[in-house]
Formats: sequence, structure tokens, C-alpha cells
Amino acid sequence: MTDNDDLFGSAGEAAGSRSAATARSAAAGKSSVTSRSSAAARPARKPAAAEPAPASTEASYTAASIEVLEGLEPVRRRPGMYIGGTDEKALHHLFAEVIDNAMDEAVAGHASFIEVELEADGFLSVTDNGRGIPIDPHPKFPDKSALEVILTTLHAGGKFDSKAYETSGGLHGVGVSVVNALSEKLEVEVARGQTLYRQDYARGLPLGPLQTVGRVHNRRGTKVRFRPDAEIFTAGSRFDPARLFRMARSKAFLFGGVEIRWRCAPALLAGNDKVPPEATFRFPGGLKDYLTQEIEGRTLVVDGLFSGRIDKSGGDGRPGGHGSLEWAIAWYAEDDGHVASYCNTIPTPEGGTHEQGLRNALLRGLRDHAERVNQSKRAAQITAEDVMVSCAAMLSVFIREPEFQGQTKDRLATAEASRIVESAVRDAFDHWLAASPQQAGRLLDWTVDRAEERLRRRAEKDIARKTATRRLRLPGKLADCTKAGAAGSELFLVEGDSAGGSAKQARDRATQAILPLRGKILNVASAGRDKLLQNQQIADLMLALGCGVGSAYRGADLRYEKIIIMTDADVDGAHIASLLITFFWRQTPRLIDEQHLYLAVPPLFRLTHSGKTVYARDEAHRQELMRTTFKGKKAEIGRFKGLGEMLPAQLKETTMDPRKRTLLRVVVEEDARPQTSDAVERLMGNKPEARFSFIQENAAFATDLDI
Repeated sequence: MTDNDDLFGSAGEAAGSRSAATARSAAAGKSSVTSRSSAAARPARKPAAAEPAPASTEASYTAASIEVLEGLEPVRRRPGMYIGGTDEKALHHLFAEVIDNAMDEAVAGHASFIEVELEADGFLSVTDNGRGIPIDPHPKFPDKSALEVILTTLHAGGKFDSKAYETSGGLHGVGVSVVNALSEKLEVEVARGQTLYRQDYARGLPLGPLQTVGRVHNRRGTKVRFRPDAEIFTAGSRFDPARLFRMARSKAFLFGGVEIRWRCAPALLAGNDKVPPEATFRFPGGLKDYLTQEIEGRTLVVDGLFSGRIDKSGGDGRPGGHGSLEWAIAWYAEDDGHVASYCNTIPTPEGGTHEQGLRNALLRGLRDHAERVNQSKRAAQITAEDVMVSCAAMLSVFIREPEFQGQTKDRLATAEASRIVESAVRDAFDHWLAASPQQAGRLLDWTVDRAEERLRRRAEKDIARKTATRRLRLPGKLADCTKAGAAGSELFLVEGDSAGGSAKQARDRATQAILPLRGKILNVASAGRDKLLQNQQIADLMLALGCGVGSAYRGADLRYEKIIIMTDADVDGAHIASLLITFFWRQTPRLIDEQHLYLAVPPLFRLTHSGKTVYARDEAHRQELMRTTFKGKKAEIGRFKGLGEMLPAQLKETTMDPRKRTLLRVVVEEDARPQTSDAVERLMGNKPEARFSFIQENAAFATDLDI
């Protein structure tokens, strides 16, 4: 196994790694489903002695123990699976689900306005003048109206094919039913065929049959009025007017053909001057109109906006299902930039493939322009980060059958979106640059300056490391390497001063740095931000990395090419490694994506016979060596209790020498990110019942426990 071996990519690694490494990979993102499948594939392990389970235990586990959740009960039991949690963000996601349905009607050309009203008693209503939810009996449930089926059944809706909607934000048929399940009370009114219908619900259950209220004139569409259940949400049931205001306004500029009408009870706006009690949003120019307002008064690198719209809907003016998109971009001269992206009017705060297509288009377009004006040598050093660092960009795509990561749709995963966006924006960007050579020259000069500034900061950090002006004063003290530049350098994170002392003597001083940590670091998954900022070990680690964390992370500033977690080959070592991986996953996920994080694999045993010494990673490896290397001969076996007990020469030979060591690279595949986040939350979060549940689900598959 080499430095480039993926942590989760090889069956051979799984066979050759110890149980502690298994614990590490689980915390680093390997799904429990995969673990169960692998374990199930192995032959059942025979008990060491004939000790059958007590009859009373077997007798108590019967078919009656198997619980089947029906209707909307799964949503109330596990709301996090459907809306991402029970915090304030999840609470406001209920509003997103309802207004997204109304927006789908508008985008489909059936509604021209949407009304949003927040009442003093906490009820929130969303009204559209669309077609109205069907109220006739459902073919599969003749005793229920289609309205009741939609509101009380998961995966029931009109967006699974393209007959009712060409493009839509709702894909899974769970949105409004989840809102119903998690609401203390929900009322729905439907106006169809000049007749008004109404039905009331409480915590997902209908309070009575669908009622025909009577004839209405000049009214059509759907009104959903609800109040979240305070028993579910940790933030209570009170909506934040400012947050709702921003969410409602964003829908208006995503589709110029809709008008959003906002109303809020004045009593809820006491002391809030930024949110009016009434407002109307309409942006016929879409993203361009909105960004023009946002950049007013700002100093820009180039005059005006680079904006455009590609509509492949067939000429009716509505976004279609074949790759329609819209964008608006400006470059700030004095402020950091930001990117706001959307898919089918759904915000994607974590970006995704459409944002990647935009970044590629701008970078390649600017490089091509530099080549046309004979400045390709200057532009060779620029990266997408340099182009985007001061870029205020808005991007909205409409595609059929989009793929998101998770029910909350925070990240777009449709691979085709990257190609669509890059192709469309690239052509338009080339024309925009060619049409205004002076503006294009200013943008190129600005971007090259950003690249040179980035390289200058990196050089300053290298100088700082060489002069030791930024050496850290830690309990175990950072022993830095002498090599200038991050390329080829390594930072070993070890547990305790004893292991740190051995590692310092075993290292290559030119390229290997050692940072001892005192015991187990803070569990960042269950600690608040205040604890994170106050924790000295976390602060020391962040300072040693030099790249920042969270939204401030800058990969170009990372001071080492490899970050290697080197802990003891036991349960405590695996726990420390899990805590460190959790830190990197939560605070610097891009560091993992950029392939900088590794796990060292120190040996657990030393085997000696007739002057020959070999090392074994774990018990299985030891038995294999006894069969193959020693041919069944009796060898002297020594077990290392920790890295601190190893001689520096042994530690170097087995774990630190790049020519002989084994490293496991921590990798999280793109399609495994949701499962990874869920596994980290369950195992490392602040809910002990989630960990207990995980243990119950996987205890049968645990082998070779070090207890």
C-alpha cells in the first residue's frame, strides 16, 4: 500500500487493516450500510465456547418487536431525515417547501403572483393563483381526495414525470406532506372551477373530510396556512420575519414572470426597521435587476455587469427542461465576492456542479482572452480562486430531473449541469470580453494582481517558517521542518509528549514537522462555536495549518502538503483519530477534498526469529506472517503499547519513512457526502441516543475488539 492508496477504496486494505482503522474509516465517512454489507459477506464467526443466548432474551425478541411506522409518523419520529434537523434552519425550511410548490406553478406558467403572510399568532400562509391542488378522488384511494393524499402520504405528487411540470424544485413528493406532519395545525384552501374547498389538519392528521365552502369568483389557486409544532423544533414555532422576507424576495428575482406580495403583522416587527409590514417584489429583468440593486454604491473593477440568459424552452418565455440558465456577475474592487446559486428556484448554498461550470467558464475564458492579447504568460498563474475571490455572482439554472444531495437540496449533484453552464457562459463571456477590450484588460490585470498577491502571501509564510517567527508554543511544542514551501512537507499529529519525543527523533527534519496533542481534542461535532474558539489545542492546530477554517479556508495558504494523523494502534488511538477527522470534516472539508489528509498505520506487533525482525499491523497480519514469513516456526512476539514505547529507529522504519511506511488517504466520494454527514452526526454529535442506536445496529458486525 502506498501514500496514494485511498482509505475507502480497496478491499485489500480492508483485509489488511486493524479494527482501529475500521473505527477511523467509519468516523471519516464510510457508511454503516457498506460496513454491514462487508460484514455480512464474511462467514459467521463461531463462538469461542458453547454458550447459547439465554432463552428469555430470545423469547423477548419476536415479530411483535418489529415496529412499522405508517403515514407521516416517520417524519415526526425522524424529522432530520426530511428537513435536515430541528433547529431554526430546519424550521424555516418548512416555508421553503411550501413556497417552492407555489413557484413551480408560476414557472410552469399557471400562476402570476404569490402572497406570503406572517400573522401575529405565528401562522404563516402562502397563497398562489395557480391551478389549485386537485380535489377529485384519487384513483388508487377512491375514498380520499387527491388533496388529502398529497398532504398525508410520503412520495405523492405531480412531479415524478414531466407531464404536469417540465421543471420543478420538488422532486421527491414529500415536501408539503412533511410540512403537514411537523405542523401543530395546517389549513389548506383550494379554489378550482369557481368553487372553494377547505380541509384542516393537526400534526399530519385530517380533522375532517374535505369541505365544499361554496362558490367564489375571481379566485383560483391554493392557500396553505400553518404553524410549526413547538414540540418538534428546538427553536420553538416562531418564524423570523427578516429571514422569511429575504427568502420570499429571492424567489421574485429567480423568475421575472412572478410577483411576490409580502405582509407581516406589525407586532412582529418591533425594533426591526429593515423589514416592512408590506412589500411587493417583481424583477422583470431577473438576476440582473437584483444584482444591480445589490452593487449600487460599490466600487467595481469593470463597469456594468456581465449577465445573460439562455432559454431553451421553445420560445414561450418560460424556463424549460433542457438546460435553461441565467447569470449576473460583477467584480468588486474593494470587497470580497460571493456566489448565490439556484436550481429550479431552489437555493444551493453549498454550490455544486452548476457553480463548478461557472468557475470553469470564467477561468478558461479569461485565459483564452489573455492568449489573444499575447499575455498568456501572465495569465498562466491565475486560478479559479483568483477569478472568483472578488466576484459577486448569481446563477440560476432550470433543468429536468435535477439530482441534489439530501432532501434539503443544499448542493446540486447533476453532472450534466456543469457542462451546460460552462458551455453557455463560456461563449457569452468570450463575446463580452471581445466587445470591450478596455474592460477586458482591466479585469485581466485585476485577476493577475490577485494571483500575484496569493503567491506573495504563500512566499511570506515560507519565509516566516524559515525564520521561525511563527513557531507555535504548545504543551508539546511544534517541531517545524526546515524546507521552504508546502510542496513535499508533512505535518504529523501525534498523541502526547512521549510519542512526540520519539517522532521528533525519527523524523526527517527537512520535510517532516511534529505537533504533539495533549490527549483527546475537543469534539467539534457536539461543541458550540464559543468552545471551539476558546479551545487551545484547536487554536494551536489551526495556527499550525495556516489555512483558516470554515468559510475563511484558503487551500493556497496550507503550510504542509500532507497532514498525517499518527496515533496508537488501539481503541484510544482510533478515538483520537476519529475526533481529528471530525474536526477536518466539519471545519476544513476542502482540505480532505484536495487530498491532504492521511492516516499513518503503525505496527501493533514486532516478530523476531533467528535475528530476523518483521512488524505486523494487527492480529490478522501477525498470523499471516507466522504462516508465510516464519513458516510456522515459533517467533518472539512483542506488542507495542503505544508509539511512545517504540524506539525512534523503529518508528521511522515502520511508520514515518516514505520509502517503507503505509499511509491511508482519507477520501469522501462525492456521492457519499450525505451519508458521511449523517454518520458523523450520529457518532460524534451531541445526541447520545443516536450513538446508542448506531451501536445497536452494528454491534453484531464488530470483531477483534480491543477491550
